[in-house]
Amino acid sequence: MLSFAFSNPPQTAVLNQLLLTPSHARLRYWSAIVLYLMILVIGSIPNARKDIGEVASGLVLHSCAYAGLTFLLFTGGRGGVAARAVKAVLTIALMGALDEYVQSFFPYRHGAVSDWLVDCAAAVVMAAAMALLWSRHPARPAV
Repeated sequence: MLSFAFSNPPQTAVLNQLLLTPSHARLRYWSAIVLYLMILVIGSIPNARKDIGEVASGLVLHSCAYAGLTFLLFTGGRGGVAARAVKAVLTIALMGALDEYVQSFFPYRHGAVSDWLVDCAAAVVMAAAMALLWSRHPARPAV
């Protein structure tokens, strides 16, 4: 009995409910949109990128941010596994391109194709991982 309590703690059920079940899919999708807009706004603040650059490199920041957005878009999307993956990657490609385009308007920032490629690569890796996991362990409705 104790092994069951430790093997499936209540936190796991809560995380599963929030991150994987269809009941919160719409919330995850719109969270991705809001977080992306926050990336655009915070990235436009003078010296904000420079300050956070002391903590993590651009490669790490872009990879983590856009992989996280891909996760939210994939799990918040509709359709089959392949459709979710393709839609998530295409959305991230557009988001990343717009991010770099917006950066090109600020004298203290610059848009870089290399950053966009990192965004796209992170999206492809995350979407592929999610597609593999989703096809092997499909999300079940909350009980």
